[in-house]
This record gives sequence, structure tokens and C-alpha cells, in this order.
Amino acid sequence: MLSAIQQPSICDMGKIETVTAFLDSIGIEYEIFRHEQAATIEQCEEIEKIINGKICKNLLLKTTSGDKIFLLMMDGSKRFVTKDVSKKLGSSRLSFADGAMMEGLLNTKPGSLSIMSLIFDGEKKVVLAADREVFEEEFICCHPCDNTATLKIRTEDILGKLLPALNRKIILIEQEKSTVPD
Repeated sequence: MLSAIQQPSICDMGKIETVTAFLDSIGIEYEIFRHEQAATIEQCEEIEKIINGKICKNLLLKTTSGDKIFLLMMDGSKRFVTKDVSKKLGSSRLSFADGAMMEGLLNTKPGSLSIMSLIFDGEKKVVLAADREVFEEEFICCHPCDNTATLKIRTEDILGKLLPALNRKIILIEQEKSTVPD
């Protein structure tokens, strides 16, 4: 079951509370939707129908040496092609970071990764990258580092308030239009 609320209840502790408190502190308005666990794009597609927004795919990538780490935001219907994305980010061949790295750097478990995870990256070790199309949408919908909830935030607030508050820039790339085969 899915329900929209404006603020988490007092019993919601942890990551959701931390993320929403941060958003409140920088003046970002949002809607939060509570739902069953949604760790895959397929599960998120059902939620998208209800919230009238698109939840993007988020991947934590690293270079072979591990000296560069990227959080890549992309349309869930697009294929991730390692060679192409690596070239566009000017890095050696990228691979997926493991769950331990994700938890260590971003205090986020696999299936819950989102742009909000950067709130926990105090050392700014993770570089934000995104398919340009993600930021052409009116809203960005993402997990608040917990995949039992989804936030819906105006894209202009992500760009104009969240990223400056985190002292972050974004690398925008063009991804191929090909979609994931059925």
C-alpha cells in the first residue's frame, strides 16, 4: 500500500528522518510516499504509476584502481553500457562498487542508493554523474536512502538548492536511446 505524507512520523528514525530533516533545513519542498520495499527498477515502475513521476536508476561505479567513484543517475529504461559510460566520464573501464563500499562511503544499502546518499558523503569521495534526460524532467523521484519510501522533488530544487548545499557539481552525459530489451 502506498500513501503520501508531508513529513515522516515521529517514529520514523534513521535515514529517512536524516534525509528529510536535511531537505527541510535547506528549504526544499517534497512529497514522501511510503510503500513496500522497492529495490529494483521493475518494482519502482509500479510506484511511478501512483506518484506520477519517474524514479531513476542509480548505480555506484568505480574505476579498476578504485581511485574514482561515481554515482550515476539514469533513466531506468536505458541500458547501462560500461564502455560508453566510462568513455563519457573520462575514466578507465568502470565496474560496479560492492555493497560494502556503498555502505562505507554513503551509509546506504544496495537497492536504496540515490542522489540523497550524497548527504552522507562528508569527504566528497563520490562524483555525481547523470544522464542529461534525468534532469530534463520536472521532478526527480528517488529513495531517501531507504527503499521503503520515495521522495518527489522539483528538479530545480535539486539543482538550485540541494547540490549547492552539498557543495556538489554534476557531470551530465548523453546516453544512448536504446532501451532494455523485454
